[in-house]
Amino acid sequence: MNTPAVALAALTLTAALAAAAQAAPQQGFATDVDYLRASRCRGIAEGVGADGAAISAYLKQQSLGRASYILDRGQDERDRAKRQAKGYAKPQLEAELASACAAYGAPASAVATHPAADRKG
Repeated sequence: MNTPAVALAALTLTAALAAAAQAAPQQGFATDVDYLRASRCRGIAEGVGADGAAISAYLKQQSLGRASYILDRGQDERDRAKRQAKGYAKPQLEAELASACAAYGAPASAVATHPAADRKG
């Protein structure tokens, strides 16, 4: 038996499982914690003026069958993050939006996009 080949196969399998586990929040029914994190991300996106349509779609899908107290807590998280994004913590929250919130469909850049900005003239 070729030991390096077995080790390489095991390492490849481990990497594939780790990648699948990281992508898990977008598939199936998310945990309450993931729902609350995504709600925070939506508030950050709204607060910094970034496109939060993908996060909103994720939350809409994940709200189905969710307990009402979790939905209420999600709204609280969204409101709190939105307030924080308008304050002194904006640079840190823009970084959070581009990194941790990417799993929920956040834009890679927190730069505000507006359709009128694309027009010339």
